[in-house]
Amino acid sequence: MRRLLVLLPLALFIGLGLFLWNGIGKDTNTIPSPLLNKPMPSFALTSLYDESRVVSAADIKGPALLNVWATWCPTCKQEHAQLNKIAQEEGVTIYGVNYKDDRAKAKVWLEKYLDPYALNVFDPEGKLGLDLGVYGAPETYIIDAQGIIRYKHVGEVNQRVWEQLRAEMQKLGAN
Repeated sequence: MRRLLVLLPLALFIGLGLFLWNGIGKDTNTIPSPLLNKPMPSFALTSLYDESRVVSAADIKGPALLNVWATWCPTCKQEHAQLNKIAQEEGVTIYGVNYKDDRAKAKVWLEKYLDPYALNVFDPEGKLGLDLGVYGAPETYIIDAQGIIRYKHVGEVNQRVWEQLRAEMQKLGAN
């Protein structure tokens, strides 16, 4: 019995080491989504700009990017100029999901930093985010012409990431 107690710390150390070693080298920005190759989840939320307009999955027309963002998210601000560039210079349709945010603050934010979104869904309670499997903002999805989620990126969309997203969209025959 005493011998087992002496070996217990060693066994715990080896187990912890194997657990940590398993995660080394994995790209945390490409966390798989259970929704990959599945349709956009059903939802009925209001537009960020028009509280009387109900938006649903049918309003999200691909091929497009779906970007989950919030004013409280510093990384969302970092990526915002790149999203504007993608929408304006490359003509890519981008839909926004304003996630767990304040409507008034979000409107002011978009006035200040410009609005790259063709449509912006207001998700104050994070219900759509939960259905999408959002870990946190920002997250960006590629939606194909049939409304199927084909790719998920967690984190900032910068120029390097945009090159990867563009390549994924081109595989779908988009832009």
